[in-house]
Amino acid sequence: GTKAVVLYYASCYLSVRIVSKDLSDPVRSHKDLDKDAAPYFRKAVQFYEELSNQMVNQGHVLDLFASALDQVGVAEMKVVIEKTGGLVVLAESFGHSVFKDSFRRVFEKGEESLGLAHNGMLEINCSKDIKIQGIIGPCTSLEKKGPAVASTVIGQGNTTAWKLCGLDKNTCLTVFFDISSSDKSDASGNANPQLFIQTVTSYLSIDGESKMRVTTITRRWLETSVLSEELVQGFDQETAAVVMARLTSYKMEMEESFDATRWLDRTLIRLCSKFGDYRKDDPSSFALNPSFSLFPQFMFNLRRSQFVQVFNNSPDETAYFRMMLNRESITNAAVMIQPSLISYSFNSLPAPALLDVASISADRILLLDSYFSVVIFHGMTIAQWRNMGYQNQPEHQAFAQLLQAPHDDAEIIIRDRFPVPRLVVCDQHGSQARFLLAKLNPSATYNNEGSPGMDVIFTDDVNLQVFFEHLQKLAVQSS
Repeated sequence: GTKAVVLYYASCYLSVRIVSKDLSDPVRSHKDLDKDAAPYFRKAVQFYEELSNQMVNQGHVLDLFASALDQVGVAEMKVVIEKTGGLVVLAESFGHSVFKDSFRRVFEKGEESLGLAHNGMLEINCSKDIKIQGIIGPCTSLEKKGPAVASTVIGQGNTTAWKLCGLDKNTCLTVFFDISSSDKSDASGNANPQLFIQTVTSYLSIDGESKMRVTTITRRWLETSVLSEELVQGFDQETAAVVMARLTSYKMEMEESFDATRWLDRTLIRLCSKFGDYRKDDPSSFALNPSFSLFPQFMFNLRRSQFVQVFNNSPDETAYFRMMLNRESITNAAVMIQPSLISYSFNSLPAPALLDVASISADRILLLDSYFSVVIFHGMTIAQWRNMGYQNQPEHQAFAQLLQAPHDDAEIIIRDRFPVPRLVVCDQHGSQARFLLAKLNPSATYNNEGSPGMDVIFTDDVNLQVFFEHLQKLAVQSS
């Protein structure tokens, strides 16, 4: 197999067009796609679908570097990029650091390399009571039938083997299983026997070496009608949030009139009703085990994320965000859903801060990592001191160190990530402060102000506290 690298800088209006040559004809939007009013979309997707089949059969990979202020057709090309496991980078121009640094990283070697591999294959073997529904991620079904294939398909399904034309050290696939309701007992009649799932991954490394990794896991069947401690402690909140995000994105693309927010809310209510500790019809008594306590917060941020709320993004941007969500590691994907926030001040060492507007303070610097962008936000007092040049005076070396600390940490984040995120340096009340404010919990808004001097967010969205209060109320209701 070979790797084809495509550098796009403008919308295509020739054979596989996304827009006509008439300048008065706008490029398709999400609204156009929802109403089936994008005349070139389906034909272009069909072309790339056929192209992806040819490339997969020959083991080729398609990488896309799109650098333009306007849309270039990433949404149409999504199918061929995902099926071949190609890389994708979306930047504003070829002169932007996002493109230049990302393109440079593709060719790095050693510890800084992306760990690229090609011509891979994944096979899954599992116990008789487990069926495979499919995979969401950068792969293609090989249509290998068998008793382990489920009738319900999610993503790339109807198979127990998948082609991975391209993969890297962060490639992370989501496999969906269907559990049969038959009696879980072994041949001797003992209840709760072991279940087995085995993955066999083979690929060619960048050096041409053939490698195979076999991973076999075993677990005990548990009776879900009884809340065992083993079941509760085995819940991974970050992984569950990423799976929900990927499944939600998939449903939004595949199911017409799918209400993502309502589906997420209902799923969360059912989970809290089943695993919460409470008295019926008493919201104040509701409590969640620590193994589940962060999951509602993940769902709150997922509801507000670019994966669910597509209004302010183009179809190309949405396709880009979802492709990265579907292929990145759990740690990286979790940051896409719920960004991390670090606080820097004179009074304490750098420390995690609440993802809330209350974390903004005039004498504090905040570092936000939302995966696609890294934001260094200076409080009003810090910005004024910086503009007055205090950091250049010998007696204010502590201030100079405070200013430099978030830049050093941001550089570490940027150096280890692909695609390279956009670095935004902004000040409180500045125009680019929106990159931070858009990700914060709106605990103080224009009609619900917090303490005096506290920043407010101009939104009608509910805050986390109101969201959790409604969740408690609905979870404890008598059915």
